[in-house]
Amino acid sequence: MKVLVTGAGGQLGFDVVMELESRGHIAIGVDHHTMDITNPAAVEQVIREKAPDAVIHCAAYTAVDAAEDDKENCRRTNVDGTENIARVCRDMDLKMMYISTDYVFDGKGEKPWEPEDERAPLNVYGQTKCEGEMAVQKILEKYFIVRVTWIYGINGRNFVKTMLRLAKDHSTLRVVDDQIGSPTYTRDLAVLLTDMVETEEYGIYHAANEGTCSWYEFACAIFREAGLEGKITVLPVSSEEYGAKAARPFNSRMCNDKLERNGFHRLPDWQDALKRYLKLLAEQQGNEFCFNQQR
Repeated sequence: MKVLVTGAGGQLGFDVVMELESRGHIAIGVDHHTMDITNPAAVEQVIREKAPDAVIHCAAYTAVDAAEDDKENCRRTNVDGTENIARVCRDMDLKMMYISTDYVFDGKGEKPWEPEDERAPLNVYGQTKCEGEMAVQKILEKYFIVRVTWIYGINGRNFVKTMLRLAKDHSTLRVVDDQIGSPTYTRDLAVLLTDMVETEEYGIYHAANEGTCSWYEFACAIFREAGLEGKITVLPVSSEEYGAKAARPFNSRMCNDKLERNGFHRLPDWQDALKRYLKLLAEQQGNEFCFNQQR
């Protein structure tokens, strides 16, 4: 199978390309330099020239706070860009996988979100991803919409790397404790997305590593697994105290049951994924961080 992957330079796109290639598929990774998704003509030219069997659309405007003041650029990427890709996929009869987010929900309650639950985004980023979903559903029949949450990977920036970097220069960190979700390792996610695109089990899915925690609990786990417990103090704070510009959902729990119902494997537990990630990160960075070898 030949698969075109947008956002190939990002965390998830990078791992998706690697997973596809590891299985013998032809992966065509593109970024904003090689295919401007906001330009309909450029999208059509590249996709027709590459002639893939499927498109996995990982590219997105993801600067959640910046989007509040940069609405036009955010919408141009997340809505217009997605529409441009979906139209070409329709015209060429290609499978399309659209990577979305828990931010399409309002984050109320404590019940895990089901794929068919009502969408009610709280911020500009979430609204544009919601509109991207609706565009895919309107234009296509052969689509996967996969909502992911709290992702981190080897390529690019993420919460884990930020915590480890801040730990070098700070003895105390404040981390939000009233937002609950599932940290999700992009390598695990890439395996699932590749499993999916090899099938015709179309629809909306939720995909996250199993188990939930708060950002505060995640930070504590990072430092514990990195052998830094006791060397840095993590203080739990409320979202209001932290004061981010864009509203975030308090409840980002995602129900992954549909994966099993449609023949896919659930992702491993988030603590297991974090251990594997930190081990790989240490190997790649020459053991820059002191890891707890007893774990």
